[in-house]
Amino acid sequence: MAVSRTIDKVAWIHTEDGRILSTLSRGKSRYYIPGGKREGDETDLETLEREIREELSIELNVADAKFVGIFEAQADSHAEGISVVMTCYECPYEGEIRAASEIAEVVWLDYAGKHQSSPVDQIIFDWLHQRGRL
Repeated sequence: MAVSRTIDKVAWIHTEDGRILSTLSRGKSRYYIPGGKREGDETDLETLEREIREELSIELNVADAKFVGIFEAQADSHAEGISVVMTCYECPYEGEIRAASEIAEVVWLDYAGKHQSSPVDQIIFDWLHQRGRL
């Protein structure tokens, strides 16, 4: 019998010049849009603020956050039937983006680089591309 469950994640969509900010975690081979799982009863924006501070050493201005959408796909590196549901936001930030915590590398990917990212990220790449953003 197949396993069926979801992983709840919140992600920060940040695009510039037709490219999206993406990260490579230590020990991983695919890029991921920055963000992560909530802790306890954190709200979406509390999760986003904490995760981005930990991963990229910047402060998000969550008071100005804009909801982008919810995207779902098979979870990368998990058993078949386990999906990831990513609730995505955009918002301005303060500071200089740099890899921290488990992040080994920060990159800017254009639409042609979508194959280097996780399945749910590829759906987001397509969504942004259809809107002329990538």
